[in-house]
Amino acid sequence: MRRSKSSNSSRGTAALLVLLALAGSPLPAAQARQGVGRPRRVGTQTRNAVAPAQQSAPRQTPTPTPTPRPAAPVGPSVVTQDTPPPPPAPPKLRTQPTAEPDAPQQDASGQEVNPDEVVTIDTSLVNLHVRVIDRNNKPINDVSNTDFRVTENGVPQQIQFVTREEVPITYGLVVDNSGSLRSQIAQVVEAAKTIVESNKPGDETFVVRFISSDEIKIMQDFTADKQALGDALDDMFIEGGQTAVVDAVYLAAEHAAERRVKSNDPAEEKRRRALILVTDGEDRNSFYKTEQLFESLKEEDVQIYVIGFVNELEKERGFISKSKRDKAVSLLDRMAKETGGRTFYPTSLSELPGIAEEITKDLRTQYVVSYRPVTQGRPGEFRPVRVSVADGRGGEKRIAVTRSGYTSKSGQAAPPTPAPATPNKSVSTTPANRRP
Repeated sequence: MRRSKSSNSSRGTAALLVLLALAGSPLPAAQARQGVGRPRRVGTQTRNAVAPAQQSAPRQTPTPTPTPRPAAPVGPSVVTQDTPPPPPAPPKLRTQPTAEPDAPQQDASGQEVNPDEVVTIDTSLVNLHVRVIDRNNKPINDVSNTDFRVTENGVPQQIQFVTREEVPITYGLVVDNSGSLRSQIAQVVEAAKTIVESNKPGDETFVVRFISSDEIKIMQDFTADKQALGDALDDMFIEGGQTAVVDAVYLAAEHAAERRVKSNDPAEEKRRRALILVTDGEDRNSFYKTEQLFESLKEEDVQIYVIGFVNELEKERGFISKSKRDKAVSLLDRMAKETGGRTFYPTSLSELPGIAEEITKDLRTQYVVSYRPVTQGRPGEFRPVRVSVADGRGGEKRIAVTRSGYTSKSGQAAPPTPAPATPNKSVSTTPANRRP
């Protein structure tokens, strides 16, 4: 009996050990048996470990993962190592919200113009605004009509008429507000007000403040209101930036010329257009190149008068380059020369009132010389023009100053056999001359 109890106890202990061993094993018994005596293979244990989960879950078709592809460029703004960055956008002439222009609704006689009326303007005529001076740059006001000579492309032209009538003036005051004019800005504003005060009935002015290419703003658009123009000038202040002289003149001249297209005034073809530019002349970072500016000025009949404060610029030139002052003077002189304007380089601020009076006098004492071209120019062709004046009594030298030429437009030239024109009388009846 004792032996039986002892063997039973031994068997019970062995069974308990087997159960504990089975409970502590990480694999089912069947799997444990399958692994006995077989060599281990790389990856076999991993596959066997997930097998139960695969068997218990429903079978699914795996979704193929697409092969990633490089993204295609979208639009011009995407920049990669192989593509250059997009070019900067051209500058725009911004306008103050309260600086709306006056509506040009009257002709030279002050009468309302019917928008549906066919206005008879002879667009085959070329009108040149001519300033006549002596050797000392003093204006000459007694030139007779027969003293003028005009050549176009070197060919003498038949002058139809010459007038010195008082025509209204459209001009823009374009003032540099960069740091280089810090010590002159107060006197510049007062000189500009002097010019505005000389305006006569029919004249219209706009005011532009500029610094860099992104800061060219109309402070007051076309208006005859002297108070509004004075307020716009009073709002000017100095601000830092890379001066963009070329961009400011480019946009302001374009703006002045657009007034002709939008106006209903039949006398617009004779109206003088000018810019009065106040700057030190140092262009630092304009979008437009110099030659682009002068190509544009050939198409716009806009005279440029310059008040240049160049004395503060460096006079020392480089080994192969001009000094900053020489570059500025060259740019400003060319603007005036090619448009029939004039440059002033004051050495002191006390000269500004006198300069303002001279500019006003120049704008008032010009001649309008009109002719029909002998040969027809192709649309878009530049036609160089030269005006000369016979010497005065006693051999006094008289010099005619006007623009260097004009760009021919469609229908600009005259018919083969032009009829004599009556002064100040329109003769064209083509539908193309219909004004909106």
